[in-house]
Amino acid sequence: MMRKKRKRGASSGPCRSHGPGPATAPAPPPSPEPTRPAWTGMGLRAASSCAADAASAAAAAGAEPRRRPRLCPPPLALLLLLLLSLGLLHAGDCQQLAQCRIQKCTTDFVSLTSHLNSAIDGFDSEFCKALRAYAGCTQRTSKACRGNLVYHSAVLGISDLMSQRNCSKDGPTSSTNPEVTHDPCNYHNHAGARDHRGGDQNPPSYLFCGLFGDPHLRTFKDHFQTCKVEGAWPLIDNNYLSVQVTNVPVVPGSSATATNKITIIFKAHRECTDQKVYQAVTDDLPAAFVDGSTSGGDGDTKSLRIVERESSRYVEMHARYIGTTVFVRQLGRYLTLAIRMPEDLAMSYEESQDLQLCVNGCPLSERIDDGQGQVSAILGHSLPRTPSAQAWPGYTLETANAQCHEKMPVKDIYFQSCVFDLLTTGDANFTAAAHSALEDVEALHPRKERWHIFPSSSHGTPRGGSHLSVSLGLTCLILSVFL
Repeated sequence: MMRKKRKRGASSGPCRSHGPGPATAPAPPPSPEPTRPAWTGMGLRAASSCAADAASAAAAAGAEPRRRPRLCPPPLALLLLLLLSLGLLHAGDCQQLAQCRIQKCTTDFVSLTSHLNSAIDGFDSEFCKALRAYAGCTQRTSKACRGNLVYHSAVLGISDLMSQRNCSKDGPTSSTNPEVTHDPCNYHNHAGARDHRGGDQNPPSYLFCGLFGDPHLRTFKDHFQTCKVEGAWPLIDNNYLSVQVTNVPVVPGSSATATNKITIIFKAHRECTDQKVYQAVTDDLPAAFVDGSTSGGDGDTKSLRIVERESSRYVEMHARYIGTTVFVRQLGRYLTLAIRMPEDLAMSYEESQDLQLCVNGCPLSERIDDGQGQVSAILGHSLPRTPSAQAWPGYTLETANAQCHEKMPVKDIYFQSCVFDLLTTGDANFTAAAHSALEDVEALHPRKERWHIFPSSSHGTPRGGSHLSVSLGLTCLILSVFL
């Protein structure tokens, strides 16, 4: 008895029954129609629907279910296929959407701190703001940077810097756009924004000048000179600042002098400050300007202020609007001064203002060194005295060397100035003056490699020179001072 031919089942589901033909040789399935990827809607539920549709088709045909090749994947296989497809097809997209941005964080931090200097007032506050912004940036990109060594190094570095600078984790942060936080009365922000707009990544250049002892001058060009300059002389006289010192003889019969009066004028600058005058004399080192005020400018953050570090002995003046810091000290009976100022402002003066000791040094007629800044001058000349002879009651060359060496182990020009001052004055306070002057250099001078200046000789003596040569030179120089 022959069976009737079955009509082909019409199923709209994704799985279809086989076409006509012998039962033992089912016809191959037709080419599958394009379907959407599994991840757009098909899942376990879709697989179950597929099996149900196939069963319904068989029942409608009135045939017993028979084993046929499985055309729909089982649920577990479908799930694995889904996960694999997601991983392979979207790997590139995930990398683009969640890219590690640690390099951008670091670049922003460098941009925010490149113009800062630890010697400038407000450095810690600004540096901590930048660190917090850096930390926030790394947190936002933490998921994308897992396993990135640069990222983990940056996180550790931020933690160390915050500990070193005593920065709190909570607080204001710096903006990565300098123009947003532009403050016309903060030179560092103003200069940083200007350089950023001009494409210049170099921080502004600063200069240092110092005066101490009887007296020793270090100019903006790092020239070191020992001068007489008795009376009133201008150290600085530009469009923003004027500094004048008055020097008096140290001991009778000597051409060596020391500073007993300093006058500083901070010139009026637009909306940042009115003109302020500071004056210090021996035994009167005030912590206020002549008008009694201790600051200049409006608002909580003053653009100019005085800070007393040691009562009647040491004050600092910080002028934010011109990026300038001034240290004034009294050691013994005399005053010392150190100043740090941006180069573009320090060199902003009229032709009639060219008499500035910090800019051009002492006139040749006022120098009592060899013209090259050496207090150990005239090396190798014959002497009317032996090196161990006393130049002033209380010190010999050996005892002066020993006392100065206690404070200054490096035998640079500051050490030699200390020895020179002790031998010419007999005043032990000049040792402290030379030591403090070197400390001021380390605090304010922008270039560490230039902190120490070592004397050289036109006769070929090495930088440090021999002990005998230095001794001979100092003794000759001391004799020339008293002659």
